[in-house]
This record gives sequence, structure tokens and C-alpha cells, in this order.
Amino acid sequence: MTSPKFTRGTLNTYQPPEHVTQVTSALHGVSRKVALVPTMGALHAGHRELIRRAKRLPNTVVAASIFVNPLQFGEGEDFEAYPRPLEADLAVLAEDGVQIAFTPKASDMYGEDAAITMNPGPLGDELEGAVRPGHFGGMLTVVAKLFNIVRPDYAFFGEKDYQQLVLIKKMVRDLNFGTKVIGVPTVRERDGLALSSRNVYLSEKEREDAVVLSAALTAGAFFGRDGADAVFDAARRTLATRPDVVVDYLELRGTDLGPAPSDGEARLLIAARVGKTRLIDNVPVLLGAAAEHPEAGE
Repeated sequence: MTSPKFTRGTLNTYQPPEHVTQVTSALHGVSRKVALVPTMGALHAGHRELIRRAKRLPNTVVAASIFVNPLQFGEGEDFEAYPRPLEADLAVLAEDGVQIAFTPKASDMYGEDAAITMNPGPLGDELEGAVRPGHFGGMLTVVAKLFNIVRPDYAFFGEKDYQQLVLIKKMVRDLNFGTKVIGVPTVRERDGLALSSRNVYLSEKEREDAVVLSAALTAGAFFGRDGADAVFDAARRTLATRPDVVVDYLELRGTDLGPAPSDGEARLLIAARVGKTRLIDNVPVLLGAAAEHPEAGE
């Protein structure tokens, strides 16, 4: 195979099964660093922000993967219905200056006899893991495979999927991957709703209701200086204004998703069902005295 020229404005696309190894071969020995933006497609402004951040890195080839991973969908979830506008997504990647698009099928990534998967540890059974058993094992498995195929120096993930980001960083640390994982703050609509590929499922009324998630998080974070009880009270009062929104969980955790400190940096996380659509969101919170002197946490 002739190695492609990784120049801005040129998008090299790899899809057939044999090209899984071609991606690795094409990148092997490249004189530049490689930054990977893993996605499940249905690209929106949140994904484009990840790409924009990756492009800031000097002397770096930017690659993006598009793969709807069956291992991270549970029974009754929306794997079959998940949006897959591949041609439109490739146009976005080309427009944004991505130099490699890797778009494998499930049969490319998982052979018929594939049996080994990643174990996310105890955190994989909490929060999202408690509601979606097996989700994080499937997610970490595909991320590990992408890291082994692309061998990126950097990988970019959004903070909207905060538990995912924490687990990927832990996997990289525990298993000695040579990839630096970079989290990017959540991109939101003007009204505060976190961007998600699943937002397209929402009806007009549900879209109005969904804004209460970010509103509740913002209200809770505002009272961080008064402690955890005040954070929950403010968030729950806000959620009560939209009774059709069914909350799966509202939790305050430490930045590593362990127990929240009484004073310091924390994370307020929510998951809720709006109609048939399940959405997640989170915000950073400064608790106690740290809220009075936020510069101390910088």
C-alpha cells in the first residue's frame, strides 16, 4: 500500500475489513504525532469542537473514527435506531480538516470468535453502569482496539460523557497505553442543553423539557459553597418544574467519581428520560470554602 499524504484538506477514508491493518500501516513511522477523535457518528458541534482542539496541536495528523459499537448497547437500547448519516459525517470531517477517517463495520472490529473484553472495575457498575449493565466494558473494549489500531499520541473525548472519560483515563493509566487522553468541556445549545446525537429523537415539547437537566445542574452548582445538601435541594427544586422528566440518578461525586469532598472540586451528574430518550449531563462544582476562592483550584 502506498502511504497517503496527510495534508490539510485531504481526507483519507478507510472502511473495508482489510483496511483495519492498513490504518496501522499507514500511520506507522509517520514523522508527526497522531491525534484521534473517536465518535459514533451523527456529528454535531460537540464533535467538531473535539476536532478543533485536536487541530491546535502542532505537527499532528488528525484522525477520526466513526463506529457505532454494538458492545456498548444493552438489550432494548437504540443500537438499530442510532443515527448513521455516514456521507454527511464524512463531509463534516473533510470540511474540518481531518486527515484520516476510519469507518469500520462491526465485522471488521470483532471476529466471529472474539471473546476477550475489557473489565472496567467497580466504577463500571455505578452511575451509568448501574442503569446500563455491560456498557462500560463494551466501551473500553472498542476504545482499546481503536488505540491499538491507530496508535494515537493523543485522544480527545467530551466531558459530557464524564464517567466514560474517567474510565478511559484509568484504563490508559492502569494498562500503560502510550496515549494522552484529553477531555474537552461540554458544548451546549444556547439554552444550555448539552449537545448529543440523541437530541434528534426529542419532540418539540420534549426538547423544551430537556433543558431542565442543565438548568438543574447549574442551579445546584451555584449553591456549592453551602454544601452538598444545598446543591441537591436547588437541583431538585428545578427538576420539579418539569414533572414529565424522569430522573434515573442525580449524584454529587469527586472529580474521580469517588465520594465528593466536603470542600473542594466535585462533579454533579444527572441522567434522565425525556419521553423515550435518555439523556445525561454533568457540571463541575466547587464545594465549601473552595467556592469562595475558586482560583485555588486552578
